[in-house]
Amino acid sequence: MRVVQIIGTLAREAAGPSYSVRRLAEALAERGHDSEILSLGEPGEMWTRGVRSRIVACDRPRLPGAGTLLASRDLKRAIDDAASCGAVLHSHGLWRMPNIYPARAARCHGGALIVSPRGMLSQAALAFSRWPKRAFWYAAQRQALAAATCLHATGEAEAADIRAAGLKAPIALIANGIDVPAESEVVAAKARRTTSATRTLLQLGRLHPIKRIDRLLEAWARLEAGHPDWRLRIVGPSEGGHGEQLAALAAQLGLGRVTFEASLFGDAKDAAFRDADLLVLASDSENFGMVVAESLANATPVITTKGAPWPGLATHGCGWWVDHGTEPLATALAEAMALPRQRLDDMGRAGRQWMIDEYSWARIADDMEAVYRWARGEGDPPATLQTD
Repeated sequence: MRVVQIIGTLAREAAGPSYSVRRLAEALAERGHDSEILSLGEPGEMWTRGVRSRIVACDRPRLPGAGTLLASRDLKRAIDDAASCGAVLHSHGLWRMPNIYPARAARCHGGALIVSPRGMLSQAALAFSRWPKRAFWYAAQRQALAAATCLHATGEAEAADIRAAGLKAPIALIANGIDVPAESEVVAAKARRTTSATRTLLQLGRLHPIKRIDRLLEAWARLEAGHPDWRLRIVGPSEGGHGEQLAALAAQLGLGRVTFEASLFGDAKDAAFRDADLLVLASDSENFGMVVAESLANATPVITTKGAPWPGLATHGCGWWVDHGTEPLATALAEAMALPRQRLDDMGRAGRQWMIDEYSWARIADDMEAVYRWARGEGDPPATLQTD
């Protein structure tokens, strides 16, 4: 089976889809499928782990502001060619022309189309750039989503957002996967960390208003003085100057043990997870919250708000799933930061085992393959499919 993943860009390494789309394509290739990624950027082609990744250029915009739509005749042509050959098209994200072209190609050639909104239909996400999104919805996006054979949600909350948008297509409820590092690497890193008396609370990801790092800083301001052995690391790229606004807020609150650091990738990112005693994610809305899975895979427990689909943190004994707001966040932080390091490490190990049991890429690829085959008319509806 030929499967083509389509995403606007893979260049944003700090964003979850850049990781999960690539790893899904690789996991499908490992199962023997003809797996390909189409995206935009500096034109080129490469093969990694059996996946052909083609990057094509955007068109030169003819009108001011039109460049944000990421129009590309080359991408449109490549998608149409794939559809004409019977490929399954899997589109990721909304609100740009790369998310419109697959629907047009699927309609033209009668092929299977899977669409992953990637959290972009949540109320919090829709509130950003509200009016341009409404205009694009009626101009193109609504029709494109109506062409989907199936919509893909990574959690129940996202499935509810899809239905709230009035979309009727079946929904495949399949989580993102996670690469779980070798146990020896995690154990060694945790052992090295115990020689330090300083304990670390980590916030990792892009600095954007939807992440509500302002609430984290306000909660931290209540706790910093009473926990002199703890520090807060805020790691990630600033978007739209938001990092500077957060730094100003930290100064205004008189915080002394908060650092703002550039993005980390690869081994350095894993090291940050392992060195931390606790990860925090205070977002208004998360489609999946990849950093939660990454932290647990590295045996570090998590506090996150109910804007992220992780109620299992409590049931699996590896973290806290709390209401929105500064007060609930501060309460959970106070409880967690009062625990001995060994207790938090025990929670982290429980979370790591959960990731191994339920979030391996082999399992995710197996579930997605079943959806693709059903979308092609080759099998019964899989267990992951919701039709109402």
